[in-house]
Amino acid sequence: MKYYRYFEYAYLIFAVLFFIESYRSWGQEGSRTYLFLGLGGLAIFMFFFKRRFRKKLEDRNKP
Repeated sequence: MKYYRYFEYAYLIFAVLFFIESYRSWGQEGSRTYLFLGLGGLAIFMFFFKRRFRKKLEDRNKP
């Protein structure tokens, strides 16, 4: 269970990196910017999805 938490926060780190990269390429290439924004949003969604899934799994395994 401990490893699941690390992967959750890895999604947040990737989201921050994607948002930084989209900010850096904002004026250069439009399609690349929107791709990074979409991937950042997807990474945030995955963080909350995995977090909810982990909590359900922990509640199910409690005695």
